[in-house]
Amino acid sequence: MMKISVCGKGGSGKSSIATLLANSARDRGYPVLVVDSDESNSGLYRMLGFDVPPTPLMDLVGGKKRVQRQMKSPSPSADSEQPLNVLARHEISIGDIPYPHILRRDGISLVCIGKILQSLEGCACPMGVLSREFLKKLRLKDSEMTIVDMEAGVEHFGRGVDTSIDDVLTVVEPSLESITLAERVNSLAAGSGVRNSWAVLNKVASHEMESKMKDDLGKRGITVIGAIPYDPELFQACFEGRPPGGGNTAEQIGEVLDFLLAKSTIS
Repeated sequence: MMKISVCGKGGSGKSSIATLLANSARDRGYPVLVVDSDESNSGLYRMLGFDVPPTPLMDLVGGKKRVQRQMKSPSPSADSEQPLNVLARHEISIGDIPYPHILRRDGISLVCIGKILQSLEGCACPMGVLSREFLKKLRLKDSEMTIVDMEAGVEHFGRGVDTSIDDVLTVVEPSLESITLAERVNSLAAGSGVRNSWAVLNKVASHEMESKMKDDLGKRGITVIGAIPYDPELFQACFEGRPPGGGNTAEQIGEVLDFLLAKSTIS
């Protein structure tokens, strides 16, 4: 059993990598739960082959306003703040989540925390709270795997969303901004108690670029466990909002998954 968060700079390809990882794990026989924890990106469900998105878990717990009210409630004491409990059960299994808040297709299940849908709706803090509580209470059975498509940037670390994650996988594209963000993610993951933090390169146009990125990240103490070349077919699939195909990209992501499985205790 393993919980993997996929994070990185906006536009780096987080959702693509999360989708490819889920497909690869499914093909190896692992039941996979994908958690859409990105409140702004709305296309993950299409990439996973679903016709419609799941109803957000935010609706299951009474909506954003209810979570906001709970966030403002005073804690039992100033010295011992209690964790916010927005879910009714102390533990949740994948099978406990009711339709239409979870969708299932070909061995992959999908849930969505919530989305920003209107102007002046306020901050995304309630989504972060719900993500944190859901992942903390989620109990996986043997061989089950959870892949979390995080929001872009590092705010999810500030909200404590990653405290129940086993492995953080940072998607790094060929840019200084992306590499710098990966360094911050690596540091924040360690501070959150995450077991492992890795990087996977994406949109790599040449072996020379791959070597340069690995060298730069290595100097920053970041281990690269895979490199996904720039793939026009994958780009086209993302543009059209459809599931990506196989080919060399699928082989490369399979090697990333093999590495993660070898480092985990998954059955």
